[in-house]
Parts: sequence; structure tokens; C-alpha cells
Amino acid sequence: MPKSYTNKLSILDTEIAIKLVKDTFEKKLAENLNLTRVSAPLFVRPESGLNDDLNGVERPVRFDVPDAECEVEIVHSLAKWKRQALKRYRFFPDSGLYTDMNAIRRDEILDNLHSVYVDQWDWEKIITRETRNAETLKHTVRQIVKAIKRTQDRLAETFPQIKSFISTDVTFLTTQELEDRYPDLTPKQREDAVCKEHKTVFLMQIGDVLKSGEKHDGRAPDYDDWTLNGDLLIWYPVLERSIELSSMGIRVDTEALESQLKKAGCEERKDLPFHRQLLNGDLPLTMGGGIGQSRLCMVLLQKAHIGEVQASIWQDEMIAACEEHGITLL
Repeated sequence: MPKSYTNKLSILDTEIAIKLVKDTFEKKLAENLNLTRVSAPLFVRPESGLNDDLNGVERPVRFDVPDAECEVEIVHSLAKWKRQALKRYRFFPDSGLYTDMNAIRRDEILDNLHSVYVDQWDWEKIITRETRNAETLKHTVRQIVKAIKRTQDRLAETFPQIKSFISTDVTFLTTQELEDRYPDLTPKQREDAVCKEHKTVFLMQIGDVLKSGEKHDGRAPDYDDWTLNGDLLIWYPVLERSIELSSMGIRVDTEALESQLKKAGCEERKDLPFHRQLLNGDLPLTMGGGIGQSRLCMVLLQKAHIGEVQASIWQDEMIAACEEHGITLL
């Protein structure tokens, strides 16, 4: 809990501000990245291979659909589904889609930033072999940051008590460069240290093993290319820590998929429909990511807890502590 916290908005103004943030950011994101909104599934069949495995240990929520004689699982994200949709909807290079993704991540550790209910803008666009590089990734990151900054400026115009603090000056670092800079810190402590210094950071190349023999963080082997991905981080003064606003990257091509499945010991996934399509060259080269809707609202509204901008489930102890510190959970 922050030592000193003042809620800048009433409950009603909070709801109005949430709508303003979502409407403004969605529009700016679509404009900046040339995206079209599409509808997306809440659940998929497990045998499709379309669900996102996140760090590989999270359990999806699964249930049966008697009339369809099958079981389905609620998505963790739409990283793989979006790539199929780009082909099915016949998008062309440098254009793409975005969608409202809702999920349940039952194994989340609940705190100020994490809820079992996940809502995010999932986006994906087609790239070419020539644009499949780090410069394309960096340019896209800057466009997303510009959309965030414009949204915060719009919010501050409507609610003057909300001050704009997002920096559009993005510092790009790899996880190995970060480990070299702070070898005695944990990965999370490194993120805090670099964000406190640079404010807005894009941390690149997440998923592979570093020189220390450890990973900075886990990533599923079959969607991001671990050499061309990253997390968008900012320094958040309300909680005096770094916060991740987006995880994104250029997606695996055939070579990256083969290599990463082998490293992860998941080569049996090659037999799944999605992976067969990819290995056969039937899917376009793409890049994409997810941007947390509640997370972004929390940050731009300068709240101390994600439960102030979404309705979810919390431990009784957390509810009592929030009440004691003037934090109003929805």
C-alpha cells in the first residue's frame, strides 16, 4: 500500500474516466498502427493449439459444451488466434486487427496489478520478410507510447486533477544489457532500477537464457520470437515501482519456432493444427501484442490498485487493507 494516497476521482468520475481512456486509446492505437477492430472468441478447443500458454504453467479454465460434444478452455490471450484471423480476413502488409480480449487467469497471484480477470486490447498486423527486424519493433513501440501519451493528455483536459506524466522518450535495452548493468539485482529489481532512471523503457529479448544461466522472464516458445520481442515498462510514481503496460513482439517464423520448441522441450506441439500451418508456411509473418485495459486505466487515472478500475475477486485481507488506506475497490 502506498504510504500516502489520495484518490483523485469519485467512483462516478472514475467510471466516466475509464470510458474516456478506453475510447480515446482504442481510436489512437488503431490510427497509429493501421488496425481494424474485429470480434474474437472467449474460448477455444484445446486441441486447436490456439490458446496462449503464457509461462507454460498456468492452468486454463476448462468446461464442457454438451450440445457440441466437446470441451473448451477460456483463452489466456489471443496471440495465436490473431495470426490465423489475419489470413482468414485477408489483411495485407502493414495493416492488421485489434480486438477486446477478456480472459480468466485462475493462477494469478493477486496484488495491486494482477487480477484473475484480464481485459486487454489484443492486436496483430502483417509484416514482410524485409520489415521483420528490430527497427520495425522499435517504431511500433514509439507509436503505442504516443497513443498512451495522447490519451493521458485528453484525460487531463477533462479532469485537471489528473496530471500527465508519461514520457514519450523511450529507452531500448535488451535483457542481457540489463543484467550486465545490474548483475547483483533480481530481474524485477533491475526493471525498477532502469525505469526509475529512464521513466519509459522497452525491454527487449525476453524468453531465452542469459549469460547467468537464468531467464529474465518466461515466454511461451510458439508465438513471440525471443530475439524480437519485449515489454513496455514505465516508472509509476503512485506505487514507486515499474509497471508493465504491454507485452509484444514479432512472431515466430518457421526457423524461430523450430529452435524455440526444441529449447523449451515442446517439440510435440509441431503436430497441433496451428503449428503445422506455421511450419508449412501457410500463415503470414506478423507482429503483435497485448495492452492491458484495466492496467492502462489504473495508471492513467493514477490509482493504487487495479481493483479501483475493474470488478473482480480479492482476498478478504486485501479488501480490508484497501479500505483502511482509502482505496475504493469496484
